[in-house]
Amino acid sequence: MNFDEFTGEVQHRLELPGTGETVRAIRATLMTLGQRIPDGAAEDLAASLPMEIRWYMTGAVDEHGQRFDWREFVSRVSEIEGNDPSEAAYHARVIVDLVRTQVPQSDFRQLRDQLPEDRRDENWEKLFEVVDAGGWGDAQEAQTGGGPQPENG
Repeated sequence: MNFDEFTGEVQHRLELPGTGETVRAIRATLMTLGQRIPDGAAEDLAASLPMEIRWYMTGAVDEHGQRFDWREFVSRVSEIEGNDPSEAAYHARVIVDLVRTQVPQSDFRQLRDQLPEDRRDENWEKLFEVVDAGGWGDAQEAQTGGGPQPENG
């Protein structure tokens, strides 16, 4: 997947009006994620992404491996993206799900291993809600009630 395909897919999934908003959402999520995980993990995860997208996790980050929780992650993404925290959190979940489809399973597992998912320890499981619901298509269907409906009678 190249840059245009990646941003187009994010724009479609998030129903954003333009490329500017889309790139801002991607940059906010991946830059903040790159700040949170160690440099090597960011490099591994970003290696399979388009070059322009990869840069957000690696080159745009001054300090990798910072310790902050899910709430701080959402706050940082929200500030960079210029959206309210609930919208920024949703955007991050959808973008991480698309990243999951583009990277080797071992690199995505490494990401999850870097982020504690225990509710008592930072609440990072919230970042993976779309992934854990079966991915964007299945998660969206569950939210909208789409899919096969039972027959009456």
